Amino acid sequence: MRDDERLSHLIGDIYDAALDAALWPDVLREMASFVGGQAAGLLSKDSVSKIGIATYHAGVDPHYLRLYAETYCKFDPMAGLHFFDVEQVVSIPELIPLDEFRQGRFYREWVQPQGWLDAANSVLDKSVTSYAYLSIIRDEAAGMVDDEMRRRMCLVIPHVRRAVLIGRAIDLKTTEAASLADALDGLSAGMFLIDATGRIVHANVAGHTILRADDYLRAAGGRLLANEPHVNGTLRDIFSAIGAGDAALGSKGIAVPLAAKDGTRHVAHVLPLTSGARGGARTAYAATAALFVHRAALETPSLPEAIAKAYRLTPTELRVLLAIVEIGGVPEVAEALGVAAETVKTHLGRLYEKTGAHRQADLVKLVAGFSSPLR
Repeated sequence: MRDDERLSHLIGDIYDAALDAALWPDVLREMASFVGGQAAGLLSKDSVSKIGIATYHAGVDPHYLRLYAETYCKFDPMAGLHFFDVEQVVSIPELIPLDEFRQGRFYREWVQPQGWLDAANSVLDKSVTSYAYLSIIRDEAAGMVDDEMRRRMCLVIPHVRRAVLIGRAIDLKTTEAASLADALDGLSAGMFLIDATGRIVHANVAGHTILRADDYLRAAGGRLLANEPHVNGTLRDIFSAIGAGDAALGSKGIAVPLAAKDGTRHVAHVLPLTSGARGGARTAYAATAALFVHRAALETPSLPEAIAKAYRLTPTELRVLLAIVEIGGVPEVAEALGVAAETVKTHLGRLYEKTGAHRQADLVKLVAGFSSPLR
């Protein structure tokens, strides 16, 4: 295979690895072969502690990788790599005089026993205290890093850097999605994400519990159905209208009554996901509506009442708590309530003691936690 064909194939594999991290060892092996090395690794290093981690690697004995992580990462000369520009190719003699390097423990006890001689390294990303880098190692038979190796490294480094950043962004989005799923599972209300045909795209834990009961709501063929035919027709019409972008439904949603077999009443709040900024995005989304289901109650305690009962707050303490949330700091609350700042601080101390909060921000989160997700 010609070099241009090898490079094109390698670049494709690099971006594949951005989507599937399990491919990195094979890609690194391919990369080492292309640039003229015998081993390679994607590593990260802390500039302060000098601790290094080989995230992905190829061609290095696992025994020596363990020794590197446990001991020798603190002795390698890569700590100086942090001071070089991103994507710049740097060999070991540029980091430390070669004679000094060969006299050190890192070379004598880790590099030389493996038959290594030099390495071409390049920073892919860095912050004030840490950096990620690519290292391709040369053995004694291949010799020191030369101009040809540098040239080939420069061909692949920009793609490796982009792939690493893409992979990091994907990991972040995956983590955010998992966190969102955890938050939805914490809702007491059943929650369903529905497409225009009524198909269930996602359901939280409470939603799955409702479906397992097979009572006022059920799933059939992956679609959400109500046990009452007229309600089922209503939901189907709503989902279809939202999918067509019917703004007449409004962005605040529609409440649909549901009746269980035992006579208890429930309410389904259908919230369109196609209004506002999302509706203007030129992206196809599977879910067009969110459906929140909870039991109907004639007498639902107000938010302040629920908080006061939960923490046994006096009327004055509750008043200060709500003022902190709505107004802000102690001076502003004192002025708004017409009391001394010291009085507000006294009530704040009692609020901290009763609620377990430590800061005013914690109190704001506490009140927000009592708010209905359907508000």
